[in-house]
Amino acid sequence: MNFDYNEEQQLLAASIQRFAAKEYGFEARRQSIAVHEGCSPSVWATLAELGVLGLPLPTEFGGFGGGALDLVSVMEAIGEALVVEPFLATVGLGARFIARGGTAAQKMRWLPAVAQGELRLAFAQTERGARYDLAHVATRASRVGQGYVLDGDKRVVLHAPCAQQLVVSARTQGDAAERHGISLFVVDAAAPGITMRSYQTLDELPAADVSFDGVTVAPDALIGVEHQGFALIEEVVDFATALVCAEAVGAIGAANDATLLYLKTRKQFGVPIGSFQALQHRMVDMVIRHEQAKSLASLACAAVDGEPDPARRRRTVSAAKVGIADACRHVSQESVQLHGGMGMSEEMKVSHTFRRLTMIAQQFGDADHHLERFACPQ
Repeated sequence: MNFDYNEEQQLLAASIQRFAAKEYGFEARRQSIAVHEGCSPSVWATLAELGVLGLPLPTEFGGFGGGALDLVSVMEAIGEALVVEPFLATVGLGARFIARGGTAAQKMRWLPAVAQGELRLAFAQTERGARYDLAHVATRASRVGQGYVLDGDKRVVLHAPCAQQLVVSARTQGDAAERHGISLFVVDAAAPGITMRSYQTLDELPAADVSFDGVTVAPDALIGVEHQGFALIEEVVDFATALVCAEAVGAIGAANDATLLYLKTRKQFGVPIGSFQALQHRMVDMVIRHEQAKSLASLACAAVDGEPDPARRRRTVSAAKVGIADACRHVSQESVQLHGGMGMSEEMKVSHTFRRLTMIAQQFGDADHHLERFACPQ
């Protein structure tokens, strides 16, 4: 399989890299983090101008009809620059739910706004005690007249503080942990009855615990078929997992570059420490992990783009995530250790890359979860 970028992907990668180098340096990232919502309007507008927000969206709704493989270069750039804006939450999750399961009216209402940078989304799924079980949904959506009333709590909803709309999983039938009976709704983040407790995660992304107390939604807020949302959740989360794998490739590459530069410039006993053979071997291992991660990420993206069998798609994505999680652990820890004590200082970007790689290894399931999923596909 050819993992090299085609000409269009190369041009897109170059434009994203120029943007990151000129407008999203380490200090610009600090400013985005300092904002309560964790999102810079100017950065978001630039991403829309570059066309990346509409890249995977259908052409008839303002997008370019791309897939996960077309987003690999974007996600690598996001990983390299440690972008904190809600690209994955909006494009990889929220808009993907609408594109894959929404009605024509829902797509026309929401997708062009996403492509133009006018709408940010977040996916409210995780609940207390769920771990990585996508079927563990206790939040209830009760029928009231023609609409629904939502009650329940969601935990660690990434980018909820800056989202205008939430895609919410709620149970319309059955008991928690049953796959059947889950439905999906688009809910206004400012709707009466919604409260958020906002905070930052370890890797400095904005997140919130979101409570729904008698939140009323119209019948046209339902995405897809009532009671049958689990398959769509699993499909979209697999898509987002593949994108996170690509993001990891960019972050791993950035950690390797920073570590190699440090080994070349830091001197001990009058010579660069990179001249010590033991450190050279460790650096080579990090480069090998980077190359392996590239192949795994491309494999996962190809699977979510073109694999018609859900079971094979799940196994491929899980296999890739296991390898990516291991590469994240190895490279993040080695990069900090080879930097010495400086590797943990706030002023060094490598310490922030360490945190992001640590979180990527856990996001959408850690290695143990995906090993079990690979071994026992359902």
